[in-house]
Amino acid sequence: MIRDDRAQISLEYLLIFTISLIVIIVFTLPLTEEAIKDTMDVNDALCAKSDLSKISHAIKIVYGQGQGSKQIIRLHVTKDIRINIGNDYVSSNIKLKDNSDKRIVEHVDSNIKQTSFFLDKGENIIIVEWPQDSENMIIYKKLF
Repeated sequence: MIRDDRAQISLEYLLIFTISLIVIIVFTLPLTEEAIKDTMDVNDALCAKSDLSKISHAIKIVYGQGQGSKQIIRLHVTKDIRINIGNDYVSSNIKLKDNSDKRIVEHVDSNIKQTSFFLDKGENIIIVEWPQDSENMIIYKKLF
């Protein structure tokens, strides 16, 4: 009679492999989730920084051209954001995945009075202008 021990060895191999796979998943899944959250936070911060940079660039152009100039900016925003503007900055606070806030600031010289406005998720049109015979520039969101 021939003994067949290979079935038992295969079953033990599959059992050890399955347990090892479960242990690996249990330890790596939470780490992967944290890495994805951190990556999404970096992406949100970079998108906000890019949008603030576009706004500050338009402000610099209008400030450099003087009275009577105007710039129109089209921004596609991935989530709602509040933009704060003062004489020397354009800033925004974004909420991170761990519920903390991150303030992003772009410095710019202008004569805009301190103001703020919301950008809604999706397409937004921002107008920066320095009206003729006015001391101050204005910035506003165009409503559709």
